[in-house]
Amino acid sequence: MAEEGSVVDTEDKFESEAKDDQVLGLKDTCRSKCCPENADVVNDSEDSNEKSKEDFSVEEKEKDTTEEEQACCSRETASFRVVWNKKNYEVNFPVDETADSLKQHIENLTGLPVSMQKLMYKGLVKDGSKTLRELNVTNGVKMMVVGSTMNDVMKVTPPPPGALKEEKIASASSKEPLCKQKMHKKVLDKGIPDDVMPGIKNKKEKLPDIPVAGMYNKYGGKVRLTFKLQLDQLWIGTKERTEKIPMGSIKNVISESIEGHEEYHIMAIQLGPTEASRYWIYWVPAQYVDAIKDTILGKWQPF
Repeated sequence: MAEEGSVVDTEDKFESEAKDDQVLGLKDTCRSKCCPENADVVNDSEDSNEKSKEDFSVEEKEKDTTEEEQACCSRETASFRVVWNKKNYEVNFPVDETADSLKQHIENLTGLPVSMQKLMYKGLVKDGSKTLRELNVTNGVKMMVVGSTMNDVMKVTPPPPGALKEEKIASASSKEPLCKQKMHKKVLDKGIPDDVMPGIKNKKEKLPDIPVAGMYNKYGGKVRLTFKLQLDQLWIGTKERTEKIPMGSIKNVISESIEGHEEYHIMAIQLGPTEASRYWIYWVPAQYVDAIKDTILGKWQPF
């Protein structure tokens, strides 16, 4: 039997205390898992982590947005002037966007539909897929836009009913040369007008700076053609009045040389959807015929 205070008692005491510590450790572990107070601490830690993730996500989104804005702002643009219907519009547009995109922007500015627009910059812009950079658009340049709204087109004065009937008869005999047809011959028989501009056959010239004048209309009255490019209008003037026709509303232009006077043409400007709406003009100088057609139908002459 060991004596009190011996080495054996001391070892037993250490073992007992170690066991007690293990029990207390297990209780603490259980308490941390099961007790609500400790659970709140764990939840708070998890919420804090989630919040950090959310904050990080927001920061990432803000960073992405900022980068997009910076990328947008860093796009090279050109500031230039667009002129339509005597009005000036200051435009700032990316040079790597296409001419078609610019037309859409112009529609937003002016209300002029894209389908009615003709964009003029160093001549007619025919390829809408070209970028402004490819078109050499730079700061300070001027662009012309020609075109008429649907309201302008609807204002075109239709020909009188009697004229429509006569045109239909003429159309039926279209295989015969124009100068031989009865309705045209009666005007041609009046002879070459004294004040008509000189005609030159087998030659092409751009439109003169003055109206093309001294010609006859189907009634034998004097008529002149004035091209108002900035307004996109053709002015057909007679002694009685001047008809201002939006060029976008003109459907077709035909012409035929006059036999025996090939330096002059008979020309018809079709104002409506059918051939019956043609406005006939006689003794048009031959050298201007192609320029008249190109200007009205879209192949614009240089300014």
